[in-house]
Amino acid sequence: MNKTSDLLADLALPVAAEWWTQHRGDSPIIATAIHNGHMTRDAVERCFALSKEERLREEDPFTEFIIRDVPNRIVVHRSRFEVDINRSRNGAIYLRPEQAWGLKVWTCELPHDLVERSLAMHDEYYEMLKSFLAGIERCYGRFVVLDVHSYNHRRNGPGAEPTVAAEAPDVNIGTFSMDRRKWAHVVDRFAEALRSFDFRGGRLDVRENIAFQGRGEQARFIHEHFPDTGCAIAVEFKKFFMEEWTGTPHVEPLVALRELVASTQPVLVEALEAGR
Repeated sequence: MNKTSDLLADLALPVAAEWWTQHRGDSPIIATAIHNGHMTRDAVERCFALSKEERLREEDPFTEFIIRDVPNRIVVHRSRFEVDINRSRNGAIYLRPEQAWGLKVWTCELPHDLVERSLAMHDEYYEMLKSFLAGIERCYGRFVVLDVHSYNHRRNGPGAEPTVAAEAPDVNIGTFSMDRRKWAHVVDRFAEALRSFDFRGGRLDVRENIAFQGRGEQARFIHEHFPDTGCAIAVEFKKFFMEEWTGTPHVEPLVALRELVASTQPVLVEALEAGR
């Protein structure tokens, strides 16, 4: 990893036309950053009622950086405002404000062809994901997916009080769609590894199903298609590593989060082996 002083230029990926990128390594652990993307097609961009800054606030910037030391990883480059990979196909495009935190996303009704092209991305992503995970399954028998996201905790404005700590852990683990008893040996070891990590001289507040429950489409899809071999854990980092209203990163916490995720990989591998 580069020195902290050199990391600002390394935090974000270059502008990419790709829908997503995949990295395949020698491990049963996979990490995804499916809301990292900010790019949209020109035709979609012209229809937005929201500014780029407003969209960025609800995206998960820098999650790609946080998972960059995981050999198996998938990073989505398209904005969730074009198509939300983590929602079912029927809800993957935010057509109504209630689907998008009360935001009016579009200036007009979207043309059918534009919607269908965006939904094709959703279809192709899940075809790719199924194939990608089947390959990991063939090699290792079982696997863990860290479905990494981030969440806002200053929704009332940059100068307002943040969400109270009781409702906003530093790390929220979501397990709603999994068979919790089957995967307890993995989830519990993972949570303990997060809690015991020396995070810049302290410990992180790590709790399960508090701010979010892991109800996203990706985790649900994995548990449906790999019920006995795939454990998908939704991991939500509170945006203490950035200014959520401006998008400005805080480099040192980001570096520490990247080290944190990297440190959990051997723990997860051991937990998978122990559960055989």
